[in-house]
Formats: sequence, structure tokens, C-alpha cells
Amino acid sequence: MRNHEIVAALGDGKTIKYRPTGNSMQPKIESRQLVTVEPLGDHVLKKGDIVFCKVKSHFYLHLVSAVQGDRVQISNNKGHVNGWITRNGVYGRCIEIAP
Repeated sequence: MRNHEIVAALGDGKTIKYRPTGNSMQPKIESRQLVTVEPLGDHVLKKGDIVFCKVKSHFYLHLVSAVQGDRVQISNNKGHVNGWITRNGVYGRCIEIAP
């Protein structure tokens, strides 16, 4: 599934399953491991949430590493901080990681 398709599906209120690529979320999520992401809805973002988001024109399935008012800090699972975004940059929340 491509990023724009994921954004569109989540925007339509659909829960999706897809296989993100990359190693930056290991060991929480392995490359190509099946994940389920639901629209954000009224969920209150908190540290530790795994979210599908856009930071500086890049899409990520990464961690919320800090919350400051209406902004969240996005990081990978290796300690790299991607940046701060508002809730508008968060499209969905990972609710399941297949074994």
C-alpha cells in the first residue's frame, strides 16, 4: 500500500493492514511485518503510541516520544528524533502488530 492510499483510507475512516519497510522500528516492528492501523479519531495521543504520520514531507510509522500541548514528537525505535508535528500530521494509530 502506498502512503497516499494509506492516508486516503484512514481519512475515510477505514482501518487498514499493511507491511511497512525499514529497520528503524526494530525490534517492535520488523521490516515487512504486518501491522493494523486505525484512524486516529478521538484518541488522545500519548508517549509510546505508534502512529502513521507525516514529518517534514516524509511518512512514518513511528513512536510518539513526547507530547507537549497539541504537538507530538515523532521518533524511531532507535532513538532518532524525526521532529515535532501537530495532531493534523497524525493520520492513524497502530493497534496491532502481527507475530
